[in-house]
Amino acid sequence: MNSRYSLLIKIVTLFVLVIVMLIPTRLIMGIVDDRFYYQNEVIESVSRSSSGEQTIVGPIIAIPYIETNIYYEDSKQIIKRTRNIHYILPKTLDVKAKVDVAPRYIGIYQTQNYQSDLEFKGTFEATSFVHEENIELDEPYAVVLISDTRGIMQIPVMNIDQKTINFEPGIKENGFTTSSQLGGIHVPISFKQLENSLSYNFSLKLQGMNRLAIVPVGQSTQYQLDANWPHPNFLGFSLPTKRQINEKGFSAEWQSTWYANNINSLFAEDSQISEERYKNKVCGSYVDSCMPMFKASFIEPVDQYQLTKRAIKYDILFTVLIFVSFFIFEILKQIKIHPVQYLLVGMALAIFYLLLLAASEHIGFTLAYIIGALACSILIGFYLSAVLKSIKWSCGFTVFLLTLYACLYIVMNSEGNSLLFGTTLLFLVLSGIMILTRHIDWYSVAKIDLNNIDKVTPINEQSNTNPESN
Repeated sequence: MNSRYSLLIKIVTLFVLVIVMLIPTRLIMGIVDDRFYYQNEVIESVSRSSSGEQTIVGPIIAIPYIETNIYYEDSKQIIKRTRNIHYILPKTLDVKAKVDVAPRYIGIYQTQNYQSDLEFKGTFEATSFVHEENIELDEPYAVVLISDTRGIMQIPVMNIDQKTINFEPGIKENGFTTSSQLGGIHVPISFKQLENSLSYNFSLKLQGMNRLAIVPVGQSTQYQLDANWPHPNFLGFSLPTKRQINEKGFSAEWQSTWYANNINSLFAEDSQISEERYKNKVCGSYVDSCMPMFKASFIEPVDQYQLTKRAIKYDILFTVLIFVSFFIFEILKQIKIHPVQYLLVGMALAIFYLLLLAASEHIGFTLAYIIGALACSILIGFYLSAVLKSIKWSCGFTVFLLTLYACLYIVMNSEGNSLLFGTTLLFLVLSGIMILTRHIDWYSVAKIDLNNIDKVTPINEQSNTNPESN
């Protein structure tokens, strides 16, 4: 083959090899997705067999009533009776929660279970009632909605104006939501009590998993949460006004009013308990879909699967840098490196991510990353010692590879500065390549038949006999 085409063929071959190397990394990415999906399946199975994420709405006073309407159709009198609920939200709501988070392991997978002690107190304004002939009032009650009642650890009681009343199970009426997933507890209240301003307080011991959320139903709501989890993730429509986080846990405070969250509008109209339920009362099947909430999540902010996927995204850059380094070395030292040898090195780079995934499930991401980087770098260095016929240069490539792995780790763990660090790394690598190749006459290089170098000259001999290579 004409030697003038050998350089072009080599470049095209390397480009094809880089594309080919995308295949194993895409397969590994699929394995990561499968493991992540399986982890979520395990967590959901734990949630189904115990108590899951908890959302608390209340207390809210509900006054059921039957409205009778008479109308005529085709000269026939039709009487329609509809059962509705009128809601009264608290004027003030003050919630204090202490949460003890304990990781729970299912095989190699982890989820965060917690036990919480919640203290509720506040007031309801006095309510007056106007008797209407077509309205038949039922007994009022106060209700606290809980997303997973399996987490209630003891029978709670409510103190209303220094009078203790036991909570009863269930939400009594299904007017709050069309979903059967939302349960709760309720306590009966008399109309006489509602004629005056009411003060209330009660305690609730609740266990759950991963997340705790409070809905600020009070005209003025304050919420204080203390937990022993050092990695909180604050969600919901409002962030804490105050928070302190350290290695032992965190403390956070929220506050809100109807002026900010407009939650009173969700309960402004009475809910109908009939075949056509008022589906927009609490956003249909899912309370989480529209209600403002104070949420704190106790899950790990970034797990090993997310970090592994983040590392794989840099695989193409890694492969290109290594292959370009080999190619420049071929040009400078006129050392023949076969495409199969490129391919084997590329496979070793790809296997790093599989090692990282497998080991991180057992020993944590950081230690797995160190072990995987050392194992792959040493393997490639040992292989290159035979390919390059020089232990010195193979050690140099090993150090270069370990430096790239170290830079990748810094980029992955610096989300806010990842673009800056990544761009700086690329700039430094490009600068190094340009400096090393600044004296190369590429027209002369194109005349060298890289595919037909008969003999691989030792590196130390080349450095003495070929001064231009330096």
